[in-house]
Amino acid sequence: AGEDVERMRLTFARRREVMLEALADCGLEVEARPNGAFYVLVNMEGVTDDSYQLAFDILKTTGVGVTPGKDFGPSAERSIRFSYANSEPNIREGVRRVGEYIGKLRC
Repeated sequence: AGEDVERMRLTFARRREVMLEALADCGLEVEARPNGAFYVLVNMEGVTDDSYQLAFDILKTTGVGVTPGKDFGPSAERSIRFSYANSEPNIREGVRRVGEYIGKLRC
């Protein structure tokens, strides 16, 4: 059981790094680097004042599900939350799609 837990911890640590690198490559700002969680908040202040609407727009346009920061209190209202509880290729592709969409919003 201990080996399984360690393998899972290492898998999520790798996925976290993949997520953080992909977000940085897209120019998306991480609020705080996660340690033990499997999600990360990304600041969307320059994109929206309504993370709820943005999350739905992202899902509808890109097929990628993110959580509105608004659900986590006023300080996260202009953020969205990405989960890295997925495969590394899916993480990269999801961030790429969102980054592309966000890039279009900023133009």
